[in-house]
Amino acid sequence: DLDIHCGGIDNAFPHHTNEIAQSESFLGHEWCKYWFHVMHLNDESGKMSKSKGDFLTVSLLEKKGYDPMAYRFFCLQSHYRKNLVFTWDNLDNAVTAYDKLIAKIATFKNEGEVDQAAFEKLKERFVGALNGDLNTSLAITAVYDVLKAKCNDATKLAALADFDRVLSLNLLEAAEVLRKKQAEEEAANADPEIDALVAARTEAKKAKNWAEADRIRDELKARGIEIIDTPQGAKWRKV
Repeated sequence: DLDIHCGGIDNAFPHHTNEIAQSESFLGHEWCKYWFHVMHLNDESGKMSKSKGDFLTVSLLEKKGYDPMAYRFFCLQSHYRKNLVFTWDNLDNAVTAYDKLIAKIATFKNEGEVDQAAFEKLKERFVGALNGDLNTSLAITAVYDVLKAKCNDATKLAALADFDRVLSLNLLEAAEVLRKKQAEEEAANADPEIDALVAARTEAKKAKNWAEADRIRDELKARGIEIIDTPQGAKWRKV
């Protein structure tokens, strides 16, 4: 037996009606509890179709350099009962949003204990969105609620891992890949002299010696170094 049977809205009748008739007449009992009919994916000219030769494939997206996870993110931001309009600009916007989401998650440190009460409160919002006719758009909003939540990183990561069992966006995996990439880039661009100047600027700021902090910043700028202040401390990069 099935719990959920998926398909396009064009299969609701007669295809799925016939499927129910033949399956249940053979089994002698209910075959599937829920039928999930998704509205069409359209381009700006209308419904995509194989016959017109304008349909999307994952291989085409990958060929064009797109992460399939960003496309999944794009789809999840809409409700399944609404036609989803695909344009490359819309997909590019989803890529930007997905990359920013992963970058934020990559800043979380898996330290400390999970606050179970806070975790359950965050999960309640997520499950509530899914219970509201599988509203994945609100479920994505619940993901962003986690980012802003007033709890420790361990709790946020636990919630995101739990949500991603449904969303399948590879949130924690992609964040770990990004962390490793950033660490490798930092190691490759390591410069003890620059690091010392950045540290000196940080100490000057702590001492409220703004003139010295500005002097160091201007010196580094003249050498083609940009300082980026983050919650994890000052970073630098060559520009």
